[in-house]
Amino acid sequence: SIPFISVIVLILKPILSSRNLHLLSSYWIYSVLFFLKIVCGIKWKIIGKKNIPSEASIFVSDHQGQWESLFLQTLTSPIANIIKKELIFIPFFGWALFCLNPILINRKEKFKSLKKVVNDGLDRLNKNYSVIIFPEGTRVSPKKGIKKFQSSCGLLAIKSNKPIIPIVHNSGSFWINKKFIKNNGEIVIKIGKPIFDKDPKNLTKKAHRWIIENYPV
Repeated sequence: SIPFISVIVLILKPILSSRNLHLLSSYWIYSVLFFLKIVCGIKWKIIGKKNIPSEASIFVSDHQGQWESLFLQTLTSPIANIIKKELIFIPFFGWALFCLNPILINRKEKFKSLKKVVNDGLDRLNKNYSVIIFPEGTRVSPKKGIKKFQSSCGLLAIKSNKPIIPIVHNSGSFWINKKFIKNNGEIVIKIGKPIFDKDPKNLTKKAHRWIIENYPV
């Protein structure tokens, strides 16, 4: 279905608003996750969805695999995620991804990537996009718990005066990273209340602490 939805996004980009274009991609994601539920028996449950504010926010989550990379994009619209810039050069899929206005980074340049996440994230938030950040920086096996957070989420929240919405889940136990076989069961996604602070380090620590305290869900 990827070539099909990619072509539709490319065709409708000049016509639809950013919000509606993201809603369209959300419907495709829902169809993929529903198919995954039917074929592989992977269900999901959301706790605390009422904690998502109506205004643009910064969603901060642990990162275990591909499932949450898809699912978190359905929580609100429009929403920007952070991707490797090489992905946009993939024919059709990458072009469609670019139409959704993601934040593009070069993972080899860590300092520049941090700065770009903050600057581009601020731009997206000012345009009423929410932003998804995985501050662990890479996918981590659920067996290894929660790793140290990078400071980009705290810096972005302070500069934009937007709240951090902490999210914790256990998707890596079912859609195992870099493996084709899926385990059936129920993914639990827990969404915390908005977090505020005046200091970026304290803000990052608060988000990190909340996710650790609520892990495993």
